Amino acid sequence: MSLTTAATAQIVKTYQRSKNDTGSSEVQIALLTARIEYLTEHLKTNKHDFHTRYGLTNLVSQRRRLLNYLKRKDLKSYRELIQKLDMRG
Repeated sequence: MSLTTAATAQIVKTYQRSKNDTGSSEVQIALLTARIEYLTEHLKTNKHDFHTRYGLTNLVSQRRRLLNYLKRKDLKSYRELIQKLDMRG
């Protein structure tokens, strides 16, 4: 099961830059983070689900590329997003 429509809408509402923003880097990173967290929990109980593990590594790579882009373009926004998502220990 993936993110519900309501959960997706809540994440978009939280991280959007303007009223109709659904595709900014911040929103995409937040959505990917939610999916990564869900799949990580799934893999804790289903250790031999290698197809999901492959998909998870792809999502992590995509999020890393978006984070690198955001860091290059807007360092302040990058730092705020990292803190909001509590991604760094």
